[in-house]
Amino acid sequence: MNAATDAPHLRADAHQQTLRHLGALAHQARATLRAADRFVTQGDAPAVDTASWLVCTAVELAQEVARELDGLARGLRETGAEGQQLQALAPMRRTAHQLHAACRAADLFLEQETREDRDAGTWLVASARALADRLTTALDDGVSARAVNEPVKRVAAPARGAAA
Repeated sequence: MNAATDAPHLRADAHQQTLRHLGALAHQARATLRAADRFVTQGDAPAVDTASWLVCTAVELAQEVARELDGLARGLRETGAEGQQLQALAPMRRTAHQLHAACRAADLFLEQETREDRDAGTWLVASARALADRLTTALDDGVSARAVNEPVKRVAAPARGAAA
C-alpha cells in the first residue's frame, strides 16, 4: 500500500462522508421547517411561538450546512480539485446560503407583533421549506453521483485450502 495512491481515495471518502453529514443536517432543517410551517398556519399565539422556536433551530442548522459547504469548497480549492467538483458544489452552497437567509428572515418576522409582519414570516417559512427541499435533493443527488463514480475496491478472497 502506498500512501500517495491512497490519499486521493481517502480524500474522496472524506468528501463523501461530509456530503452525507450535510445531507443529514439539511434533512433535519427540512423537517424542522415542515413542522414550523404546520404550526405557523394554525395562527394562534402558542402555535406561532412554537413555529418561531422551530425556525430558530432551522437557522442554526442552515448556518452549519452553509459554513460546512464553504469549508468543503475551500478545502477542494486548496487541494487543487478539478473545476467540475467545485462547480458541483456551487449550487448547493448558493441554496444553503439562501436557506440560511430565509430562515433568519422568517425568524425575525415571526417575532414581530403586527399581522402583516407575521404573514411575511409565514410566507418566508414556506419559502425556506422549499429551499430546504431543494438543498436536500441536491445533497442526496451529490452523494449518489459520487457513489456511482467512485471505483469499487474489491478485495480478493483467499484461495480455498490455502494455509493461513
